[in-house]
Parts: sequence; structure tokens; C-alpha cells
Amino acid sequence: MNNSARMQELITLKTIAETLNHSSTLQPMLQNVLGQLLDLTGLTTGWIFLMDASHEYEFVADRNLPPALTYRDKQPMKCGSCWCVDKYWGGRLHNAVNILNCKRLEDAEEQRTADTGGITHHATVPLRSAERSYGLMNVAAPGKNHFTDSELALLQSVALQIGGALERIRLFEAEQRRARLFSKAGEFGGELAKMAAGSGTRLCLVADRVTRLIGETFPDWPVAALFEPEEGGYALRSLYAGSGLSREGISADGLLLPLLMRGAASSRPVRASAAELAELRRAAGGNGTRLKAAFAAAVPSWCQQPAVLVVACSGKEEEAAQVDAVVIEAVAEHITVTLERVKLEEQQRLLTRLEERNRLARDLHDSVSQLLFSLSLTAKGVEGMLVGENDGPAAAAVRDMRQLSQTALQEMRSLIKQLRPAGLEAGLLAALQEYGAMLRLEIHAEMEGVSQLPSQAEDTLWRIGQEALNNVVKHAGTGAADIRLRLLPDRAVLRIEDQGRGGAAERPSTEGAHYGLANMRHRAELLGGSCTIVSSAGNGTVVEAVIPLNGFSR
Repeated sequence: MNNSARMQELITLKTIAETLNHSSTLQPMLQNVLGQLLDLTGLTTGWIFLMDASHEYEFVADRNLPPALTYRDKQPMKCGSCWCVDKYWGGRLHNAVNILNCKRLEDAEEQRTADTGGITHHATVPLRSAERSYGLMNVAAPGKNHFTDSELALLQSVALQIGGALERIRLFEAEQRRARLFSKAGEFGGELAKMAAGSGTRLCLVADRVTRLIGETFPDWPVAALFEPEEGGYALRSLYAGSGLSREGISADGLLLPLLMRGAASSRPVRASAAELAELRRAAGGNGTRLKAAFAAAVPSWCQQPAVLVVACSGKEEEAAQVDAVVIEAVAEHITVTLERVKLEEQQRLLTRLEERNRLARDLHDSVSQLLFSLSLTAKGVEGMLVGENDGPAAAAVRDMRQLSQTALQEMRSLIKQLRPAGLEAGLLAALQEYGAMLRLEIHAEMEGVSQLPSQAEDTLWRIGQEALNNVVKHAGTGAADIRLRLLPDRAVLRIEDQGRGGAAERPSTEGAHYGLANMRHRAELLGGSCTIVSSAGNGTVVEAVIPLNGFSR
């Protein structure tokens, strides 16, 4: 190589290095560098593809393309494959090489779409930095069908410079993305804390709000879905895709089930496979083309298995894989901490209510109950004195007074029992049996299942069972009742049946029956359940309360 050629190479490398060092925006930088390279080497035509691991490429820069490659807004450069692209994806392109001919130009000649400008061959140079590959640069000139070793070496040096600049821009963009996403994560945490107030500890009550908040806070995450464990698998609780909520369009039992299982078992977000990402793209509809990666992270659900949050990310695949997973983990921790706080607050409220009930029970026992007991004893003593002397109207009135005081005392003890139930430690069924015995009812009890009831569900079923047994005593005209408790994986069912006079719905409202029945229904509905009462005259009454168990703290 003569001194003049050597000097020209040095000038080329220096000029391109200066351009790269002063550039921070990807596409203008590549466009400028490509133009300078062609001007300094005497070549006329060039183009650059950026590639990713998912076998997709982006046409980002070009200069002096022949008409055969520019028709329809350069459509031949934006789709399809060619020999150099195939070599790159096949891992067979490591250095600058001669390509015997250009498939894109060859196709244009065969189809006679436009003039190729005399270009038939080009050199292909991979854009690399250390061990990372970014894409391809192709350069050509009319009538040139071979590049010398020195020309290829120069092109390889320029490609390494471009690769280093691409790595610098990638790292800069990744840090920008990280900073932006973590700033959004802080906003998300604040909004989540406000949103969760008053929602209770049931995940299904906040699922739509969580996924919507994720979608609206993070524009780079077009898809957010929340799955909750259900009967050995998972059920979709909420899906936010693009701009709206849905509970359909994505199956937890198909391609996504392995992702959900891996996410639930891992302490860190796990990445979706290509097939799993394709399923999320299908669910996202028009927004699916933006998705480059997806991750699954475990969040609490108050069941034996955690719920799983699935988030799909847009942006460049590798950057999303390295940056978004960390932020998704932070978002999952926000959800975990918030729900744990809400759980503790609800437990505190339960304790406060229990303490207030105990205080009322103590006060009633120490004051009103003792007074009624004293009144009953006094009335009994006066009755005894009157009966011995004169069994007249006064004795009858005192007798009625004694009976009323004893009835009032029994009602007061029943009320105290309701306020401060003793026996739930032994289980709901045992407590209801004991309560029925106190009411002098013959109870036949049966239980199916061995699952532990959440405290909220147990307390609600206890109150419903008390009201039902009280109604048996007051209205059924029978001294017996059947109690059956079924503990299923997803719900608890309490059934209380009597063979009494029935006709609960026809009783006058002055008896308070309608209020009691409505109160039982209301208690069940507060927990997302139901309470049905079937009662007809002469055929007894059946009370059945169903409480769903998914999402409760145990």
C-alpha cells in the first residue's frame, strides 16, 4: 500500500471517529457516517440494517440507492430477506466479506421493476462491538464486483467504530429508560397506596385498578395482566391491553400456563419464551407488534399460591430484557408491600371491632345482666311471700314479672354470646353446635372438607348461622335443626335446615323477620357471596350461605 492510500485511510478513520464522537442520536449519526464513508472511499451506494435476536431487522440509513431499490417508498429494503441477512442470522458473518451479487437487485432485475444503476455486487460488513452484534452495513459502486483485502480491512475498521458508537448509544438509552421507568415506578407506588385504601385484602377487588394503573403509568408496557390461582391452575382476573380493560382474550390454561408456574415459583421476574410472547401479542391485538419481551412476577394473593403479574414491554428487546425486568420487580414489590399494609390495617380493624364487642359484652354482663338476675331473684322471693298469704292478682302480677325477667335475662345472655362468641377456636361447626345447645335445640351437624376458613369468612358464617338458629327457636315451632358445613377449595357453604312451620317470607315485618333475613344476605354479599332462604308454609326453612374463599387472608 503506498503512502497516499495509507494517508487516505487514516483521514477516513479520523473523519468518521470525529463524527461518531459528536453524535448522540442514532439514525442521523448512521446517515452521516455512511455518507462520509462513501465520499472518502469513492463508493457511491450504501445502506445499513440494524438487527435483533428475534430475526427482525430495521432499515435505518441509506445513500444513493438505485431506482430498483427505492420504488414504493424503498419497500424492497424494508421486507424480505437476502443472502447477507441470512448469513448474519445464521452466525456465519463475522468480518467484512464480498457478496457475489445482491439478491434484492437480482430480484428487481428479474421482475423488471426499475433500473439497478449498474450495481450488481456489494461488500457486507457486520457492525460489532466486543461480543455484541448490531447489524449490517452494505456498500457498493456501479461496475464494482470485488473488494480488495485492504478495502475490506478499512470497512471492517469503520464498522468497529460504528459498533462502539452503537454500544455507547445503547448504554445511554438504557440508562435513560431505567431512569424514566424508575421515576414512573415511584409514581405508581404513590397512586397504588391511595387506590388500595378501602379496597380490602381481596385481590379481585383491586385487580382491575392495578392493571389499569400499570398500563396508564408505563406507556412502555402496553400489556399488563393479573392471574390468580384457582382450583390447581390460574384464572385471568384482569387484562389491560393498549387502552382498555378486559377479562377475555387470553387463556391461563394454554401457552401461558408454564410462564405463570415459573413466575409463581421464582423470587425474581422470569422472562417469557418466544411462544409465550406470541400469545401475549395476539391478546394485545393492534398493540402486539410493539411487544419485544414479557415477564412474569409473583405477587401475594392470600391463597396457598401467589398470584402472578405478567407485563409485556415495548422497545428494543435486549434493553427491555436488561432494564424492564428490574423495574417490574420493583412494581411487584410495591404491590406486595401495599397489600400487606392493607392486610395489617384490616386485621387491626378486626381486632378493634372484637375489642369493642368484648367491652360491650363485659358492660352488659356486669350491669344489665346482673340487674336482670337480681330482679328475677327479687320477683321470685316476693312471689313466694304472696303465694303463702294471698294467691290473688298481686301474686299473679309478680309471677309474670319473674317470668319476664327470666326471659329478658336469657335474651341478654344470648346477646352477650353473640357479641363475644366463645368456641370459634374449636371451629365454626363446633361453635354453632354449642350455640344451638344453648338455645335448647337438638342439632345434627355434618362437615365436608378440612380446609381452614379465613377469619373474615368464618366470622360472617358464624353470624349468619346464629341468626338462622335464632329464627328456628323463634319462628319454626320445632326443637331441632340440621347444620351442614362444606369447605371446598374455592368456597365455603353453610346450610341450616329445619322441618318447622316455614313461611318465613310471609311473616309480618313487625316480627323483625324481614330485617334478620336481609341482614344475613347483606353479610354474605359484603364478601362477594350469597345467602338464599327457601321457606314455604308447612315445609320448613333452608338457609344456605356461600362465601368465596379466593383472595382472603387466612
